[in-house]
Amino acid sequence: MGSNPDYFLQLIKKSKKGRLKVYIGMIAGVGKSYRMLQEAHELLSAGVDVQIGFIETHGRPETEALVHGLPQIPLKEVFYKGKNLKEMDLESILEKKPSIVIVDELAHTNIPGCTNQKRWEDVQDLIDAGIHVITAFNVQHLESLNDKVFQLSGIEVSERIPDVFLKKADEVVSIDLPAEDLIKRLKDGKIYKGPKIQQALDNFFQSEKILQLRELALLQVAKNLEQKISFVQQKKASVVERFMACISTNDVIARKVIRKTARLANNYNAEWYVVYVKMPSESLEKIDSRKQTKLLANFKLANTLGAKVFIYAAGEKNSKEVIPDKLQLVQEGATTVPTIKKNVAEILFEASIENLATNIVIGRPNQSFCRTFTSKNHFRELVKLIAPTDIDLIVVT
Repeated sequence: MGSNPDYFLQLIKKSKKGRLKVYIGMIAGVGKSYRMLQEAHELLSAGVDVQIGFIETHGRPETEALVHGLPQIPLKEVFYKGKNLKEMDLESILEKKPSIVIVDELAHTNIPGCTNQKRWEDVQDLIDAGIHVITAFNVQHLESLNDKVFQLSGIEVSERIPDVFLKKADEVVSIDLPAEDLIKRLKDGKIYKGPKIQQALDNFFQSEKILQLRELALLQVAKNLEQKISFVQQKKASVVERFMACISTNDVIARKVIRKTARLANNYNAEWYVVYVKMPSESLEKIDSRKQTKLLANFKLANTLGAKVFIYAAGEKNSKEVIPDKLQLVQEGATTVPTIKKNVAEILFEASIENLATNIVIGRPNQSFCRTFTSKNHFRELVKLIAPTDIDLIVVT
């Protein structure tokens, strides 16, 4: 999909807060950096104060040629593990405050010692300071798609961007190329050099995988457009769909449930939240410290993807759970709720009613907390409880 820089300029003129434009690609070498630099030249010719905050050319001659003639804020040196490494200089950009800044490699993890851990957090700081940003990343770095990408490629993508960040974008543009052209560019050495070519061919650069990644990228653009149409139409008076994700201390299944629910909520432009029912065996005195750590990590993941987290305590009749400082649950965005029910199914049903859920999302019944769940017929009882209602039960395999 193409993009007209005039549209972004119109957005800038209407807002005092920084605006965000994102180029999203299906794979490396599709031309995101090249297109950002082209747009920077067009903006510069129109008299706009645009500067490069960070650009990654990967040694590609066509991209490097476009860097020339554009104002660039020098990178800063960060001393790490005995070496001087270079990073985007967030502080200098904030000080110089150009109207628009180009920031490449959005999913990048900063070198320890920088202000923020992730580059997308740097971009958020720039936007908050009133600086408009044009940035880019590949779709496989989107947090909620992590499981899908792993199933597709067998590759665990470690550098990820939260979906809530992408939802803030004022404009999302897909950079697209036919799979055959991309593979030819790779084999011709126009994307990577040397051994990296074969490595890429063995991983993402296969026609079927490229097409699937392309579909994911186009879907993100469609969602962004749909959200804008909904906003223009003032939305509806009430939320049509609302999703409740049920998780346990089984971190693998919990992550799948959280990401699946995040994708569903994004598809419906709906609100969602996470419920964790703490069993008596999972009290602070009994729960394994590693499970605690992973549980907190999943709370943080849910927060990052835009959900609220609620904790209910099973088997503690008429008692309000007290969050131990040691767990730091408050810092991870979790909220405890007074419970008066002993039964897990009743707790989940009550939580769904209290929080107006239209859909309950759980792990497959023979996994996760459902082992406990099904052993006491809680799964069957939950199905029975929601049967007279309009609540749907979604099981993640």
